[in-house]
Parts: sequence; C-alpha cells; structure tokens
Amino acid sequence: MKTKERYVFLECTVCKERNYTTHKRLKAAYKLEKKKHCRRCRTHTPHREKKL
Repeated sequence: MKTKERYVFLECTVCKERNYTTHKRLKAAYKLEKKKHCRRCRTHTPHREKKL
C-alpha cells in the first residue's frame, strides 16, 4: 500500500528565503526542521517547513 505524501518548502529562519523542497507524510503532526545551507546567508541555518 502506498503512503500519501505532500510536498513542502523548507524556509530559512534567518532571511525567510525558500531554498529547498521535500516531502512528508500527509497525516504527520510534526513540523519539519532541518539544518541546511542557505545560499543567501552563506551559512548553515535552521530551515522550517512551509506549505507550497
């Protein structure tokens, strides 16, 4: 059985630029947060989930 997923943007918490897209489960109750490289800030910053 296939799991249903949806695509989300990962937005930088410092400059608010949407740099990455990823997917997660549709019924997931948590918000994604990953430490990724931001091209605008030129450093690794936390990126949080935002809807498309």
